Amino acid sequence: MKPKLLSITLAVAVCGSLAAAGIANAGVITRAKTTVTIQVQNGDFSGTVDSPKPKLCANGRKIVLFKQVGSEQDPSMDQKVAMDTASLNGNEYEWSTGNTGLFGKFYARAGKTPDCKADNSDTVRSRRT
Repeated sequence: MKPKLLSITLAVAVCGSLAAAGIANAGVITRAKTTVTIQVQNGDFSGTVDSPKPKLCANGRKIVLFKQVGSEQDPSMDQKVAMDTASLNGNEYEWSTGNTGLFGKFYARAGKTPDCKADNSDTVRSRRT
């Protein structure tokens, strides 16, 4: 093969490979990180939602409170017991269930959205006082 033709063939092959890689990566969605916190006092659960994209990932974000049944968090097996929507209070997006009267181990979860990653809070224990 002539050197010039070989160079052109190689250039076309490289461009085709790069274009295919670009098309394959075009469908990949990069979701923003989400962080959910939780506190409890006598069955009253509350917390915050934070993200580098707060208007997309914190404001109006649905938070589900789960009662943990095993030793590890498992949203597919744990019991959904309450829900709230995070809203801006001062400079933080907060959620609160109010007094549920529930006791045991609990965590809060923000599920993934088209723009945001999911996150679970730490597990907290609600005790009778």
